[in-house]
Amino acid sequence: MLEAPRVPTPLVECADEAFERAGVELRLKRDDLVHPLVPGNKWRKLGPNLELAVRAGHRRLVTFGGAYSTHLRAVALAAGALGLSSVGLVRGEELARAPRNWSLRAAEEAGMELVFLSRAEYREAAGRVAGGAAGAGEAELRRRWGPCLVLPEGGSNALAARGAQAVVAELAGLGERDVVCCPVGTGGTLAGIAAGLPPGARALGVAVLRGGEGYLEGEVTRLHREAYGREFGGWRIDHGHHGGGYGRVPAALEEFAAGFERRHGVALERRYVAKTLAALHGLTAAGAFPPGTRLTAVVTGLPDPR
Repeated sequence: MLEAPRVPTPLVECADEAFERAGVELRLKRDDLVHPLVPGNKWRKLGPNLELAVRAGHRRLVTFGGAYSTHLRAVALAAGALGLSSVGLVRGEELARAPRNWSLRAAEEAGMELVFLSRAEYREAAGRVAGGAAGAGEAELRRRWGPCLVLPEGGSNALAARGAQAVVAELAGLGERDVVCCPVGTGGTLAGIAAGLPPGARALGVAVLRGGEGYLEGEVTRLHREAYGREFGGWRIDHGHHGGGYGRVPAALEEFAAGFERRHGVALERRYVAKTLAALHGLTAAGAFPPGTRLTAVVTGLPDPR
């Protein structure tokens, strides 16, 4: 049995001198506390897909992820709690012969069957599911794995975007001074947040991977069309604070995150959340937000175990 989410998640005022000097308010939307097994945006995106899987009578979930994919672990844990089997298609065939890292080990221990693909095979299979050939890509996977619900990399599909929209519904009183901020890996969370904003409020996504200019914007737009049948304005993606690429945590980012943790007592996940807060810190110092702006940073996940 899968425990119900703990919603609404807390909204915490974050008094920080660097923001206060610029006349900017900072709040943390503690979505890392939304669910004990499937925290943060993983629950927001997976919840509607899990409901569909159960309603449709699926017995297996098939999805994609890298060596340290939070999404793979979340799917494995959620599927196990619901009595479903799960298959994770993992990027990097060399990982099959290597000792399991803590993340893949956790997915396997939760019952997920891991299948390791070369990077070319992974790119083709994941792309067919996420892009315009989704029907063909899913049919191919079902021929191998039988009746199953196929989830794209990161879980970002139309249902996921609608699930992420619930974050905005929990933020009362948004208006022209508000910017709701989140990390962007595959675009699903930003798509939902942007779609749910009232007139005047804006959304800012912080890209956590290098070289995503144009591509990530296209993914958010695609999800808007698929989930809502229209496009939305009032959002943008910052591409200047990825820290060197996906999964990279340079020394300056680690120093910022450790300092933030000391000042505010909030443990930060490094690859997504810390990059978002560091981006907001840097953009505020550069004068990107006028005085009176209220930033709401969505804490999308928990730190990796240390």
